[in-house]
Amino acid sequence: MTDLPNTPRLTPTRYRELASHDREKFQRTLASHVVAHVGFVRDGEPMVLPTGYGFDDDYLYIHGSTGSAFYRDMGDGRPLCISITSLDGFVYARSTYDSAVQYRSIVIFGAAEKLEGDDKVRAFDIMAEHLMPGRVAEVRPSTPKELAATMALRVSLAEASLKILDGGVEETPDDGEDHSVWAGTLPLRLIAGNPDTALLTPPWTLLPDSVRLQQQRFSNR
Repeated sequence: MTDLPNTPRLTPTRYRELASHDREKFQRTLASHVVAHVGFVRDGEPMVLPTGYGFDDDYLYIHGSTGSAFYRDMGDGRPLCISITSLDGFVYARSTYDSAVQYRSIVIFGAAEKLEGDDKVRAFDIMAEHLMPGRVAEVRPSTPKELAATMALRVSLAEASLKILDGGVEETPDDGEDHSVWAGTLPLRLIAGNPDTALLTPPWTLLPDSVRLQQQRFSNR
């Protein structure tokens, strides 16, 4: 598997040591998140919209209503900047200056391509499988009316970067700090709660595999 590209606008101007060009880490980071923020310029003003996504080796997929002017603008070929970020913990150093947050952050530069036909259906399946693994096989297919009401967009992953800060407190015995002041890290994670069954679901209906899989996904983190 090839490394991520290293173009000038993907190269950090500070803390370059946090940049990772490891494509496997990049793919794992994409797989562990479900929300992206899409930035673009609309009518001369900056816009940032959160959206769910799916992905394969080459593209990030997003979707929205065909009635949304924002998504129609996203799909017209204009430049986009997409970010995906997780807050993984806090680093408590012995000064606020040296304290930090642990994070994984992806930035993608590109333009969106609007999909139709079989490519559109495949994109919806990719997104659904990423957001709710296993659910596509449990529910009915989308109707023609539903497909017509929703647009699917894809953005190439050819220009994407990954930064990771996962270290702890930097300290040495002779660093001049008061070591009686507590220092360390506080990890954070997003976990699933107990499922709430819809009111019209018969009481004997078993919890589907897709929900159990999602619970596992958001507990083993």
